[in-house]
Amino acid sequence: MGVVLCLLSITLSVSIGSTKIPVRTVWSIVLHKLSLTSVSPDWGLGRENIVWNLRLPRALLAALVGAGLGVAGGVMQSVTRNPLADPHLLGVSAGAGFGANLAILLVGNLLGVLTVPLFAFAGALAATFVVVLVAGFSASIGPTRLVLAGLAVSFVIAAGSNVLIMLADPRAISSVVFWMLGSFGFAQWNNLLIPAVALLFSLIVFFRYSQQLNALAMGDESAATLGINVRRLRVLILTVSALLTGVLVAFSGMIGFVGLMMPHIARLLIGGDNGRVLPASALLGAIFLVLSDVAARRLTAPNDMPIGVVTGLIGGLFFIALLTRYRE
Repeated sequence: MGVVLCLLSITLSVSIGSTKIPVRTVWSIVLHKLSLTSVSPDWGLGRENIVWNLRLPRALLAALVGAGLGVAGGVMQSVTRNPLADPHLLGVSAGAGFGANLAILLVGNLLGVLTVPLFAFAGALAATFVVVLVAGFSASIGPTRLVLAGLAVSFVIAAGSNVLIMLADPRAISSVVFWMLGSFGFAQWNNLLIPAVALLFSLIVFFRYSQQLNALAMGDESAATLGINVRRLRVLILTVSALLTGVLVAFSGMIGFVGLMMPHIARLLIGGDNGRVLPASALLGAIFLVLSDVAARRLTAPNDMPIGVVTGLIGGLFFIALLTRYRE
């Protein structure tokens, strides 16, 4: 059911725009480009270019980013036993953004197409462990303290990013600021491979340890009695989460609250087993971000609203609701 809804949301995203294209035509073009149909084209090259080269890569990138952020939030909440954890609130996205800004504005194309993702990963990983250090990571740390540590680190990193922007070429500032608020406007087919590989690798790792994450939810002591190396598990999961977040931020900019909302909705629908919550969070995240991108494009048409504005509005309200529910 979730896969069907995800396909429908992608279809809607490709169909809707300044030039509306019927769903039947959308699928005909896609099947034709994939050589899965022998039907002669009855559409113009303009429509084919819009569907295949513009809207479909954008929708697929939105789905990949939404799925990745959703599953990253799910594992972060599990490994920290913190219902308010997600890459954005814990400063991981800010660290990835700083690394990506550093690569874009100062380093250049040093390592080719991998330059920005690698710098974003390094920034995300550094931010993760700074937050853990600041919060004094232990079983006694409550949700509020860890989130406050993440917010504090985010503010410091954001200041560093602003310094980079001030020192950069003025011609690059507008695009970087827009990118920091999240955007899929630069999506191309050659931009999909790295996020897809990062997401697939991360999902394999997370599913491999999903039962250990279930055990960790019962407490460090209970997990240790089952033979789980709690410290190593946390380090592994947080590192892979930082890798995934860094890659996603490198290609989409900073998009908040997806990782916070989707795991909670998944648990509400199907329970707390991570073996089911993680794939559900991925599907919900993909659907949510694709539809949010549709809203961002339509609200200020023909211009693009940064996707982070839409997710920030919805996620902020969701976060307020969570704060009223989870009180220390």
